[in-house]
Amino acid sequence: MTAGTAVAGRALRRWVRAGPATATYLGALVAAHVVLAATGTGPAARTWSSTNVENLRDHPLGALATSPFHLGNSGEITPGTVAIVGVGIGGALWWLEARRGVATAGAAFLGGHVGATVLTVPLILAAVEAGAYPASVLSAVDVGVSYGAQGAAAAATVLLPRRAGVPAALVVAGWPLLDADWTGWWPDFTSVGHLVAAGIGFGVGLAVRRGARRAGPRPS
Repeated sequence: MTAGTAVAGRALRRWVRAGPATATYLGALVAAHVVLAATGTGPAARTWSSTNVENLRDHPLGALATSPFHLGNSGEITPGTVAIVGVGIGGALWWLEARRGVATAGAAFLGGHVGATVLTVPLILAAVEAGAYPASVLSAVDVGVSYGAQGAAAAATVLLPRRAGVPAALVVAGWPLLDADWTGWWPDFTSVGHLVAAGIGFGVGLAVRRGARRAGPRPS
């Protein structure tokens, strides 16, 4: 074993010890991707796990529970996938768990994932009714970690020191608009979902910050 490998191994062990729940989730995410790819069951699994309107009507709990165990809609690992998983999960979610506890991390991730999914449904229905979205979005494949990762990233920006947190928050809130596909004034529904997830994450971060202020400094 080289010195570099030994250093990397120690760093990884410290990372896992500081955020065991995040590390476990990432391990499960990678394992699910490998199994689905190896067995060729990925497309069918993504179709069933999709948090689209039709699945939320038919099996909402199953779709919401399994969707964040897919890396993305295509099943391919893209640079965007690496960025979302690396920054949103391996970075922000881990930081929340390590610094603020697993409850805060879970609230930010699940709030982003579940909250944004549910809250975008009325918008999707209204946009389809108005002709801004095609009816096919009601059954579109929409899986992955991105809403939860967005919620975690937003919460973390609120809890960072202001000098770093403010520009990070602007990036978190701004990238969905820059990346959106627009139909007139209507951005695509996943961009709206990411904005909603960011809003929920900001709310979680503010609640934690206010709670810490009310509690006062911890006794030494």
